[in-house]
Amino acid sequence: MKILAVSDQVVGQLTASVTPERFHDVDVILSCGDLPLDYMEYLVTRIGKGTLFYVNGNHVQKQVLQTNGTFKTEAEGCINIHRRIVNHKGLLIGGLEGSMEYNQGPHQYSELHMRALARMMGPALLYNRLRYGRDVDIMISHAAPRGIHDEPDRCHRGFRTFLRFMRRHRPLYWLHGHIHIYRPDTVRVTRYLDTTVVNAFEYQLIEIDEAELSRRRRRRLPDQDDTPTDQPGG
Repeated sequence: MKILAVSDQVVGQLTASVTPERFHDVDVILSCGDLPLDYMEYLVTRIGKGTLFYVNGNHVQKQVLQTNGTFKTEAEGCINIHRRIVNHKGLLIGGLEGSMEYNQGPHQYSELHMRALARMMGPALLYNRLRYGRDVDIMISHAAPRGIHDEPDRCHRGFRTFLRFMRRHRPLYWLHGHIHIYRPDTVRVTRYLDTTVVNAFEYQLIEIDEAELSRRRRRRLPDQDDTPTDQPGG
């Protein structure tokens, strides 16, 4: 299964009149926040076989006036999965929106609040464990996990809750946005326990072996080193 992860910034080659060949076989699009509604709508109609799941970022969406005089607040054809887990063709995908609170704006949360939001996903995670033998395959968020790709200022500080979530539920991937990349040598792929953490700024293509999903089983590895490890080429 081929996944297109996007976040934070519109990419010209994704909106070109001729879509590059490497995007032709994308199965699903995952948006990690702070992208215009019309951009997400364009992507879901051109790429990804008509499926896009997303979470909101920390910036207020620019409202789009519709012909009926109302303002559009959600991207048509796209599914917000904040605090939810969806099953897309056997792939279990969950989401948590927003960033660390810094100016009382929308989609901003304290560490304690984010922990409560993550706990609200508990029943769905338990159901998946009992039904599928694993809790979740991919998590998408706007903010990064604490200490992985994040920055020291409060706005861009990651959540410790995400580290705890990965230790407990062992997703295959954690995709995030929020952290803009300006240098080609910036690390954007890091391994944390069983989870590959990816900064989806602009876009990243990810391929998952569907046979691997069928083999996945939740397992606890208490003796495993939980130090994040940057991946070559990330």
